[in-house]
Amino acid sequence: MNSNNGVVYLTRERIVELENELRDLKIRGRADMAVKIAEARAHGDLSENAEYDVAKEAQRRLEHKIEKIEQILSRSRLIESKELPNDKIYILSKVKLFDKKNKEEVNYILVSQEEADFEQNKIAITSPLGKGLLGKKVGDEVKIPVPAGFLEYKILEINR
Repeated sequence: MNSNNGVVYLTRERIVELENELRDLKIRGRADMAVKIAEARAHGDLSENAEYDVAKEAQRRLEHKIEKIEQILSRSRLIESKELPNDKIYILSKVKLFDKKNKEEVNYILVSQEEADFEQNKIAITSPLGKGLLGKKVGDEVKIPVPAGFLEYKILEINR
């Protein structure tokens, strides 16, 4: 978790996504689960009913997911990129880097751990790359240790 006394910094979009997912799980997810359990219960003796056991385990997983999302939302704080300066890399910075090994430009957005999505170039500020970039300025060169060795970048741009 990204923790400042348990606080989770999220964008408005991510908060809305989590709220929608939570609402869907509580309404549709629980209703679907109730139907599955009722169907399994109708198959007879519960002590020898594998279908019932599977349905109850699925219900436990659903409730765990609901609880996890509620915990994230209860600790979340909205963070807006316009509130942050553009002089250094902070959370929500959009950065353009020059990869010195591959000789190509790459773009990332630094986000909270809960919003990280490598396929969308959203890098967690708690990741080795995120930690290595935080606080840096345009023109800085960084050498970041990662499990496979080192990443070497020159910071070309910082935007919000």
